[in-house]
Amino acid sequence: MAATKKAVVLLSGGLDSTTCLAMAKADGFEPVCLAVSYGQRHVVELERARRVTQAMGVKDFRVVTVDLRQVGGSALTADIEVPKDRPESEMSHGIPITYVPARNALFLSLALGLAEVVGASDIYIGVNAVDYSGYPDCRPEFIRAFEQMATLATKAGVEGTRFKVHAPLSGMTKADIIRAGVKLGVDYGMTHSCYDPDPEGRACGRCDSCVLRRRGFEQAGVPDPTPYVKGA
Repeated sequence: MAATKKAVVLLSGGLDSTTCLAMAKADGFEPVCLAVSYGQRHVVELERARRVTQAMGVKDFRVVTVDLRQVGGSALTADIEVPKDRPESEMSHGIPITYVPARNALFLSLALGLAEVVGASDIYIGVNAVDYSGYPDCRPEFIRAFEQMATLATKAGVEGTRFKVHAPLSGMTKADIIRAGVKLGVDYGMTHSCYDPDPEGRACGRCDSCVLRRRGFEQAGVPDPTPYVKGA
C-alpha cells in the first residue's frame, strides 16, 4: 500500500481552519498541523487548536512563535480596541482594524518551509473571502500568487516540486462552511473564533468574528455550541 501523502494544514483552532483540517483528511492527506503564536490577544485559540488535533487524531502538531506585537498595527496584536456591535453594512466595507499586516503571507511562508522539510507539496489554509472579512490576504488572487512564489523560493520548487495551496473555503459562506463541517463530523464546540474573549476564554458575542459565526450557525440551522459571556 502506498504511503499516505502529507499536507501541511494551518490551524488556528477556529471554525474555518478546523473545517479545513477535516477537509484535508477527507481528501486523503495525512495532516501536519501548524499553529502560530503571534502575540494575539485571543491566545486561547492555541489551546483549542491542540484540542482539535487530539480529537481528530493528528499525529504531528507544531507551534511556531513569532511576536507580531513588535510590528503592531492591528487590534489583535496592539493596544487598540476591538470593534464591537458593528452593523453588517459596515463590516462589508473597507479593511477592519483586526487585519494583521501580512499575517497570511507570513503564515503561508512558515507552512511552506515546513512542507519542504516534511516532503509535502500541499498546504491547506482556511481563508474565506465571502463573509465580510475584508482582508486582502484572503483573496484567491493572493493564494495563486503565493503558489507561484513558492516554486521560485524553495529548493524543492527549483528541483521540480509544484506546491499547491488549497483554500477550499474561499467561496463559501459561513453557513456553507458549518454545514460542510457537520457532514465531516466536526465538533464546533472545540473551536474558538472570538477576537476579544474574557479571561475564561468565553466569546464576547459582539466582535465581527462572533457576529459572523453566530449568524452562520443560525443560517445553517445548526445549534451554536459557543460559550458566550453572560448577556452576549
